Amino acid sequence: RGFPREPGAHWTEPGCQSCTCQGGRVLCDTVSCSVPCSHPLPAPAGGCCPTCTGCLHEGVARAEGDVFSPSDGNCTVCVCLAGNVSCLSPECPPGSCPSPSLADCCSCNPEKCNFQGRTYAHGARFSLDGDDCTTCVCQGGEVECSFTPCPVLDCPQHQRHLGPGQCCSTCRDPPAPAGCFLDDNGVEFPVGQIWSPGDPCELCICQADGSVSCQRTDCVETCPYPIRIPGQCCPDCSAGCTYMGRTFSNNETFPSALDPCLSCICLVR
Repeated sequence: RGFPREPGAHWTEPGCQSCTCQGGRVLCDTVSCSVPCSHPLPAPAGGCCPTCTGCLHEGVARAEGDVFSPSDGNCTVCVCLAGNVSCLSPECPPGSCPSPSLADCCSCNPEKCNFQGRTYAHGARFSLDGDDCTTCVCQGGEVECSFTPCPVLDCPQHQRHLGPGQCCSTCRDPPAPAGCFLDDNGVEFPVGQIWSPGDPCELCICQADGSVSCQRTDCVETCPYPIRIPGQCCPDCSAGCTYMGRTFSNNETFPSALDPCLSCICLVR
């Protein structure tokens, strides 16, 4: 990279690449980090490896020796030592109470629930036997049950379906299209129907999947003075001639509009 390096020199390139100069060649390899702690801090600016001189717990950097409580509280105390986080929770004697006390962690323990011959711990969630659509929770010795909430469906009522063993209705697939519906004029064409959308040179067909496929007609027959028939795509070169805004039949003679001394004849070739 334009810099001389002494033989045996070691240095670190951007991207945490460890390089050395050996025999006129530069050999590089990714820096290997050995992290001997459970909660290391991210590598400092310009560094490659995490550091164990502090702790990263729940996204918060803690200094060495810092004592703190986790976000969920519960009277647990944690300490940061050499990049490791150790937590201790108080052991409380058994007891019962309406709700846990925040001032005294061991003042009481929430009461368990006895329901339908079974015992559930405080905060436990469970379903009734044979009814997965009802969810129950134990709160301080009392069991509260509620129906499983169902999502809001965006289909009409006649397309909703409740299958066996399901708690909530689902939307049925809409029926297959029986034809092609055109929004511009409200006309529905059956599958296989061919029509012209207004341009005599364009024909459309209704496909089986409900889509419309259109194709234009190319006119290959040409003549100097063709007759254009209303509603017909291509000009007609066999019915006669069109000259100066007038139509003449085959073999008909007529004076020239430019020179009265000239006589013209319509010939179909």
